[in-house]
Amino acid sequence: QVRLVESGGGLVQAGGSLRLSCAATGRTFSSYAMGWFRQAPGKERECVAAISWSGGSTYYAGSVKGRFTMSRDNAKNTGYLQMNSLKPEDTAVYYCAVGSVKNGGPSCYAPLYDSWGQGTQVIVSS
Repeated sequence: QVRLVESGGGLVQAGGSLRLSCAATGRTFSSYAMGWFRQAPGKERECVAAISWSGGSTYYAGSVKGRFTMSRDNAKNTGYLQMNSLKPEDTAVYYCAVGSVKNGGPSCYAPLYDSWGQGTQVIVSS
């Protein structure tokens, strides 16, 4: 497994931006897909974005497409989620995850991920 530590969350006004980071240690990070998930109070966890092992392919949920950008720097063992034009409905705890399938493509299928971070809180005020 991979140990993941998220950072970059916080309080921001609607329309603002945040950049989340996910630092990985342990198993070779660069060979596996990554995902960002979020969970708002009283709601189920949902996938926000995913990226292939190489960074060449990405997937975004419809609710964030055009506002969020996921990327990764395999040399730094770090993944990122740039969040722009934030809305109050983006308020949630955001988790990064690393997949279990080598050379995996972007996927929002949570069972494919076997390493999860502890989460970082994002609050968007109206």
